[in-house]
Amino acid sequence: MGIFDGLMGNASELKAEEVQKEMAEIIASNEVVKHAYKVIRDTFIFTNKRLILVDKQGMTGKKTEYMSIPYKSITNFSIETAGTFDLDAELKIWVSGNSVPLQKKFNKATNIYAVQRVLAENILSS
Repeated sequence: MGIFDGLMGNASELKAEEVQKEMAEIIASNEVVKHAYKVIRDTFIFTNKRLILVDKQGMTGKKTEYMSIPYKSITNFSIETAGTFDLDAELKIWVSGNSVPLQKKFNKATNIYAVQRVLAENILSS
């Protein structure tokens, strides 16, 4: 991830195998990381069972919140692709019981269609 992308809050893709190892205490034994994206210090992790949002807090980032969203709780989602002048792609996810979506921006290099595919495959099969 470039320093400019990090400062702008854009996401970059991480290696699923590395995230699987790093998140061993959080990931269930029958759970597999499919995709993961990092936005500055925060991480979106898509597994075969759920979406995990990792929120690093404080100056040092030692305090961490792990939000788990089962795919069956996601009511709808949308993607907005990057344009010629708008270099950011955007993902919005609506969770049951919340009227305001979770929103994250992704840099142009990230394949937003792959993110959408992971969500669609998991939501439609749950």
